[in-house]
Amino acid sequence: MRGIVRFLSVAIILTALTTAPAESQGNGIRLVRDAEIENIIRRYATPIFTAAGLSADDVNIHLVRDNRLNAFVAGGQRLFINTGLLMRAESPNAVIGVIAHEAGHIAGGHLARIQDELRNAELKSIIAAVIGVAVGAATGDGGAASTIILGGQGAAITDLLKYSRTQEAAADAAALKYLDATGQSSAGLADFFRLLQADIRLQGGREHPYLSSHPLTTDRVSVVDNHLSLSRYANAPIPRQQFIDHLMMRAKLIGFTQPLDTVLRVYPETNNSIPARYARSTAYYLEGSLAKAVPLIESMISEFPQNPYFHELKGQMLFENGRIKESLEPYQKSVELAPDEPLLRTALARAQIETGDESLLEDARVHLETAAGREPEMREIWRLTTIVNGRLGKFGQMALSQAEYELRGGEYVAARGLADRAIDQLATGSPGWLRAQDIRAEAQQRINSK
Repeated sequence: MRGIVRFLSVAIILTALTTAPAESQGNGIRLVRDAEIENIIRRYATPIFTAAGLSADDVNIHLVRDNRLNAFVAGGQRLFINTGLLMRAESPNAVIGVIAHEAGHIAGGHLARIQDELRNAELKSIIAAVIGVAVGAATGDGGAASTIILGGQGAAITDLLKYSRTQEAAADAAALKYLDATGQSSAGLADFFRLLQADIRLQGGREHPYLSSHPLTTDRVSVVDNHLSLSRYANAPIPRQQFIDHLMMRAKLIGFTQPLDTVLRVYPETNNSIPARYARSTAYYLEGSLAKAVPLIESMISEFPQNPYFHELKGQMLFENGRIKESLEPYQKSVELAPDEPLLRTALARAQIETGDESLLEDARVHLETAAGREPEMREIWRLTTIVNGRLGKFGQMALSQAEYELRGGEYVAARGLADRAIDQLATGSPGWLRAQDIRAEAQQRINSK
């Protein structure tokens, strides 16, 4: 079965505190991580955020596994984009247009009524507010690669995210300004609105999820069309690499999320393009057909040996099919090509740990330490670090990494206790001892605030 927990290309796991099956739909959302796609979206978004007067580093972008057209902001500077929007957008301009619109909401302070409550919240707190479910602890299932967040009511989501028509008009106007400021056509935003209108007609009167947070009127479409008739950037060309990135992102998402027969219909065997092979290789791998999947990804690696994500996918294919030691080489290559990617380093460290080879533990520890330096909120890093420290006999450091793990899962009492244990075992004044003091103080503050 094409298991949801195997979705996308890294084993970075966050799971909901719920026993509901992963296949459940309802009003829940699923967050997913993928280094390649996140980087593509970040490249789309950074110029827009800069034009909006926002710090790109301060805006968190999250991918929602949902085939429907939707995007929204919550918790101040957190942008959520549905995979359905990314797959169905015909060009990067449509995605960029939506990002520009959402940047307008952020820059305009349209979430002021919930910002005070959520400004300093962790991701799980924001999702809990949006969906109505507490999200937390990562499992020890290294094969999992998705966040499953289930629960909540559609009415609660609507109440929290709904914007007035005035705010929508302001966000649209801001989006058009940002697109012009970055020399990009707003035709993509118009295309998205038309795609959305067609989608709404197909809903047969049922409320579309986008409308829960973004009232759509004919006037909004007309405003964009009028702007296009006047803008000097109406026909601005799409950079070639940007379009290639979009094709690769769509192919990867389709390969990972759609049934094999759908993938083969969109990317038939007669299509030998890189995006087509990317989609088919992922689809075959998820169907358990490594005999078809591996040659495809290897053909891509031979043509583009400097692409870290092709090596990463090969490593994942081998790892998740029990060929742990064979996965090390492609995982290592992916890290060599993209050393600043915490998701890639974490995947390599996990494979090194799973080999059972004690000589690889110190190398795994270094990868995890580097990954934590770039993305300390990733709980899987701390879970794996705890395993490594335990096997290396570094029990003070093990207590510290456990404390980090529990702190980020909202288990503040446990985090405080583990921080105390680390303080007792680590050298007074050492960096680890100081960090344990910080964790203890933060955990106590969180406990007192409840």
